[in-house]
Amino acid sequence: MLRMIIKIKTAAALLFFQLVILSCQKEEKKTVATETKTTKDTIKTVKTEEKIDDTNFNIFSLSIISSAEKEADMNIFISVSDIYKGVQPIPADIIKNHKQMSFEELQHFELDAPSRKKMLKGIHLTENDSLYIYEYESNKLQRMPLSQLKAVAYLSPYSDSDEVDPESYMMGFQVATHRKTTDYDRYNNAIAYFGNKNPFVENKMKAVKWQKATADISKKYFTHSKFTQGKTYQSQYENLTYYLQDYLEEGNTVERRLVVIDDHKEKITEKTFSLAGSDGGEFLPLYGIDADEANVSQWTGLLFKGKPPVIFGFLAQSFGCPSISFLDKKEKDFLINCDNRH
Repeated sequence: MLRMIIKIKTAAALLFFQLVILSCQKEEKKTVATETKTTKDTIKTVKTEEKIDDTNFNIFSLSIISSAEKEADMNIFISVSDIYKGVQPIPADIIKNHKQMSFEELQHFELDAPSRKKMLKGIHLTENDSLYIYEYESNKLQRMPLSQLKAVAYLSPYSDSDEVDPESYMMGFQVATHRKTTDYDRYNNAIAYFGNKNPFVENKMKAVKWQKATADISKKYFTHSKFTQGKTYQSQYENLTYYLQDYLEEGNTVERRLVVIDDHKEKITEKTFSLAGSDGGEFLPLYGIDADEANVSQWTGLLFKGKPPVIFGFLAQSFGCPSISFLDKKEKDFLINCDNRH
């Protein structure tokens, strides 16, 4: 029997989480990440003739699936169910005969040729496209032709195996099998893209290491709120300084505001990350404050070709999927498709 490995980098949360980096389409409740104010853009960027086409641009987390046995190996899978429109192409004989099948037979299988073809058409890909996986922690980029990947389906842990229908499954591509569980972080700190060109900038991402900021920073860069101001933190990336302000309600952090300042002391962007309406979401620990190097959650830097720097990793969602935020008012956040059916 398989189960999804669960690893949230704080002891308080044990959530169903698949990061590479999967959305709850039926009852999605998203933790709020809003952009409130941006001024002059003086961010240093990598000059490149290439620029990604973000029309229908989709990025994905990798699902890490393992047996329930201790020290068991794990399979790496990417679900594309979030972007597939209509009834999923699960083979009809699986649905028809599911009551006569064992759980092992039901929970994981390779799609037949007609189902694979229909899945590819539904997500606007061809056998000539590739899968690009960028492991930003170790700066490793991997390209895999789709023609060499198995199209597979996994029964969602939140589905009832006694009443199976096409929507009971997460469908997508098998990336790897029988990997050691010690490789979890490798696949957890990675994102994936399907297409005919690599969209990723390499070797420009870094962990955000925070330290406490002085009291005058809070007064200078953060406005008053209905919540009580808590601690203030800061970090640095090239010519940018990041300031982060906690806001408390009844002693608990319910909101964090990020302000980014360039080397001309101009405010580049300001974003708010909130637990309002998250229904079980929580803030991830801050590296340098309440997390060590082995438990980094926030990452920043240049990630996509022709795009400004990004930052992400502040929130752990119970429902819905996380997003990658750009340090630029003109850019919308990129949702990381994660097939979260919790």
